[in-house]
Amino acid sequence: MFKQLALLLEITRSHSLVRRYFVVNGFDGALTMLGIIMGFYVSDRANLPIIMNSCFGAAIALGMSGLTSAYISETTEQKKELRELEQAMLKKLDDSAYGQAARLLPFLIAAVNGLSPLVISLIIILPIWAATLPLELPFDALEFALMLAVGILFLLGVFLGRTSGTNWLWAGLRTLFIAAVTSGLIYLLAPS
Repeated sequence: MFKQLALLLEITRSHSLVRRYFVVNGFDGALTMLGIIMGFYVSDRANLPIIMNSCFGAAIALGMSGLTSAYISETTEQKKELRELEQAMLKKLDDSAYGQAARLLPFLIAAVNGLSPLVISLIIILPIWAATLPLELPFDALEFALMLAVGILFLLGVFLGRTSGTNWLWAGLRTLFIAAVTSGLIYLLAPS
Protein backbone atom coordinates (compact mmCIF):
# COMPACT_ATOMS: atom_id res chain seq x y z
CA MET A 1 0.00 0.00 0.00
CA PHE A 2 2.82 2.43 0.85
CA LYS A 3 4.50 1.64 -2.47
CA GLN A 4 1.26 2.47 -4.25
CA LEU A 5 0.95 5.77 -2.36
CA ALA A 6 4.57 6.61 -3.18
CA LEU A 7 3.88 5.87 -6.85
CA LEU A 8 0.77 8.06 -6.84
CA LEU A 9 2.72 10.90 -5.24
CA GLU A 10 5.46 10.44 -7.82
CA ILE A 11 3.04 10.41 -10.77
CA THR A 12 1.32 13.58 -9.64
CA ARG A 13 4.47 15.18 -8.22
CA SER A 14 2.62 15.85 -4.98
CA HIS A 15 5.33 15.14 -2.37
CA SER A 16 5.81 18.83 -1.64
CA LEU A 17 2.05 19.40 -1.50
CA VAL A 18 1.61 16.71 1.17
CA ARG A 19 4.59 18.09 3.10
CA ARG A 20 3.15 21.63 2.97
CA TYR A 21 -0.25 20.45 4.19
CA PHE A 22 1.41 18.59 7.06
CA VAL A 23 3.48 21.58 8.16
CA VAL A 24 0.85 24.28 7.62
CA ASN A 25 -1.92 22.47 9.46
CA GLY A 26 0.44 21.06 12.08
CA PHE A 27 1.56 24.62 12.72
CA ASP A 28 -2.10 25.71 12.96
CA GLY A 29 -2.78 22.97 15.51
CA ALA A 30 0.23 23.82 17.65
CA LEU A 31 -0.34 27.58 17.52
CA THR A 32 -4.06 27.21 18.26
CA MET A 33 -3.34 25.03 21.30
CA LEU A 34 -0.67 27.50 22.42
CA GLY A 35 -3.23 30.30 22.14
CA ILE A 36 -5.99 28.50 24.03
CA ILE A 37 -3.71 27.25 26.79
CA MET A 38 -1.98 30.64 27.10
CA GLY A 39 -5.40 32.29 27.37
CA PHE A 40 -6.30 30.04 30.29
CA TYR A 41 -2.83 30.43 31.80
CA VAL A 42 -3.06 34.23 32.00
CA SER A 43 -6.68 34.15 33.17
CA ASP A 44 -8.05 32.90 36.43
CA ARG A 45 -7.21 29.35 35.31
CA ALA A 46 -10.50 27.56 34.95
CA ASN A 47 -10.48 24.00 36.20
CA LEU A 48 -8.56 21.47 34.14
CA PRO A 49 -11.58 19.60 32.69
CA ILE A 50 -12.84 22.87 31.21
CA ILE A 51 -9.41 23.60 29.71
CA MET A 52 -9.17 20.02 28.47
CA ASN A 53 -12.60 20.13 26.84
CA SER A 54 -11.86 23.51 25.22
CA CYS A 55 -8.59 22.24 23.76
CA PHE A 56 -10.11 18.91 22.73
CA GLY A 57 -13.02 20.64 21.01
CA ALA A 58 -10.64 22.90 19.11
CA ALA A 59 -8.46 19.91 18.15
CA ILE A 60 -11.46 18.04 16.75
CA ALA A 61 -12.62 21.14 14.87
CA LEU A 62 -9.14 21.69 13.40
CA GLY A 63 -8.98 18.06 12.32
CA MET A 64 -12.42 18.09 10.72
CA SER A 65 -11.76 21.42 9.02
CA GLY A 66 -8.47 20.15 7.61
CA LEU A 67 -9.97 16.86 6.50
CA THR A 68 -13.02 18.24 4.76
CA SER A 69 -11.53 21.40 3.25
CA ALA A 70 -8.59 19.53 1.75
CA TYR A 71 -10.78 16.75 0.40
CA ILE A 72 -13.18 19.17 -1.26
CA SER A 73 -10.49 21.40 -2.75
CA GLU A 74 -8.15 18.59 -3.82
CA THR A 75 -10.95 16.57 -5.42
CA THR A 76 -11.86 19.62 -7.49
CA GLU A 77 -8.24 20.33 -8.44
CA GLN A 78 -7.42 16.71 -9.31
CA LYS A 79 -10.54 16.39 -11.49
CA LYS A 80 -9.65 19.63 -13.28
CA GLU A 81 -6.06 18.51 -13.91
CA LEU A 82 -7.24 15.10 -15.14
CA ARG A 83 -9.73 16.70 -17.56
CA GLU A 84 -7.06 19.07 -18.89
CA LEU A 85 -4.62 16.21 -19.41
CA GLU A 86 -7.31 14.13 -21.13
CA GLN A 87 -8.09 17.01 -23.47
CA ALA A 88 -4.43 17.46 -24.30
CA MET A 89 -3.98 13.73 -24.97
CA LEU A 90 -7.39 13.32 -26.66
CA LYS A 91 -7.91 10.22 -24.55
CA LYS A 92 -9.77 9.15 -21.39
CA LEU A 93 -7.39 8.41 -18.51
CA ASP A 94 -9.83 7.04 -15.92
CA ASP A 95 -8.21 3.59 -15.91
CA SER A 96 -4.64 4.86 -16.06
CA ALA A 97 -2.26 5.27 -13.13
CA TYR A 98 -2.75 9.02 -13.39
CA GLY A 99 -6.53 8.59 -13.25
CA GLN A 100 -6.16 6.40 -10.17
CA ALA A 101 -3.87 8.99 -8.59
CA ALA A 102 -6.39 11.75 -9.30
CA ARG A 103 -9.05 9.75 -7.43
CA LEU A 104 -6.93 8.60 -4.47
CA LEU A 105 -4.69 11.62 -3.85
CA PRO A 106 -7.48 13.78 -2.36
CA PHE A 107 -8.00 11.11 0.34
CA LEU A 108 -4.30 11.09 1.22
CA ILE A 109 -4.02 14.86 1.28
CA ALA A 110 -7.22 15.15 3.32
CA ALA A 111 -5.89 12.62 5.83
CA VAL A 112 -2.59 14.48 6.21
CA ASN A 113 -4.36 17.84 6.36
CA GLY A 114 -6.80 16.65 9.02
CA LEU A 115 -4.58 14.40 11.09
CA SER A 116 -1.60 16.73 11.43
CA PRO A 117 -3.37 19.41 13.51
CA LEU A 118 -5.39 16.79 15.39
CA VAL A 119 -2.43 14.62 16.40
CA ILE A 120 -0.20 17.58 17.23
CA SER A 121 -2.99 19.15 19.30
CA LEU A 122 -3.59 15.91 21.17
CA ILE A 123 0.12 15.59 21.97
CA ILE A 124 0.16 19.13 23.34
CA ILE A 125 -2.86 18.58 25.59
CA LEU A 126 -1.61 15.25 26.97
CA PRO A 127 -0.26 16.84 30.19
CA ILE A 128 -3.62 18.54 30.80
CA TRP A 129 -5.42 15.23 30.29
CA ALA A 130 -2.93 13.49 32.60
CA ALA A 131 -3.59 16.13 35.26
CA THR A 132 -7.31 15.30 35.20
CA LEU A 133 -6.50 11.73 36.26
CA PRO A 134 -6.13 10.80 39.92
CA LEU A 135 -2.33 11.07 39.70
CA GLU A 136 0.17 13.32 41.39
CA LEU A 137 2.17 14.95 38.60
CA PRO A 138 5.61 16.50 39.20
CA PHE A 139 4.85 19.46 36.92
CA ASP A 140 2.26 22.12 36.24
CA ALA A 141 0.06 20.76 33.45
CA LEU A 142 -0.52 24.09 31.71
CA GLU A 143 3.14 25.07 31.78
CA PHE A 144 4.19 21.67 30.46
CA ALA A 145 1.56 21.87 27.68
CA LEU A 146 2.85 25.34 26.76
CA MET A 147 6.40 23.98 26.60
CA LEU A 148 5.22 21.13 24.37
CA ALA A 149 3.49 23.58 22.03
CA VAL A 150 6.60 25.74 21.79
CA GLY A 151 8.81 22.68 21.31
CA ILE A 152 6.63 21.32 18.51
CA LEU A 153 6.56 24.72 16.79
CA PHE A 154 10.36 24.78 16.97
CA LEU A 155 10.58 21.26 15.51
CA LEU A 156 8.24 22.19 12.65
CA GLY A 157 10.56 25.10 11.89
CA VAL A 158 13.57 22.79 12.00
CA PHE A 159 11.79 20.40 9.62
CA LEU A 160 11.11 23.26 7.20
CA GLY A 161 14.70 24.42 7.40
CA ARG A 162 16.08 20.96 6.70
CA THR A 163 13.59 20.38 3.87
CA SER A 164 14.46 23.67 2.18
CA GLY A 165 18.18 23.23 2.68
CA THR A 166 18.45 26.38 4.78
CA ASN A 167 19.82 26.75 8.28
CA TRP A 168 17.62 24.51 10.45
CA LEU A 169 18.41 26.44 13.63
CA TRP A 170 17.41 29.77 12.08
CA ALA A 171 14.18 28.23 10.76
CA GLY A 172 13.40 26.80 14.21
CA LEU A 173 14.14 30.14 15.87
CA ARG A 174 11.73 31.88 13.49
CA THR A 175 8.90 29.64 14.64
CA LEU A 176 9.92 30.25 18.27
CA PHE A 177 9.67 33.96 17.57
CA ILE A 178 6.13 33.46 16.24
CA ALA A 179 5.24 31.51 19.39
CA ALA A 180 6.71 34.26 21.57
CA VAL A 181 4.83 37.02 19.73
CA THR A 182 1.58 35.05 19.95
CA SER A 183 2.04 34.42 23.67
CA GLY A 184 3.05 38.02 24.28
CA LEU A 185 0.00 39.37 22.50
CA ILE A 186 -2.29 37.09 24.50
CA TYR A 187 -0.58 38.13 27.73
CA LEU A 188 -0.77 41.86 26.91
CA LEU A 189 -4.27 41.91 25.45
CA ALA A 190 -6.04 39.46 27.76
CA PRO A 191 -8.69 41.20 29.82
CA SER A 192 -7.84 41.38 33.49
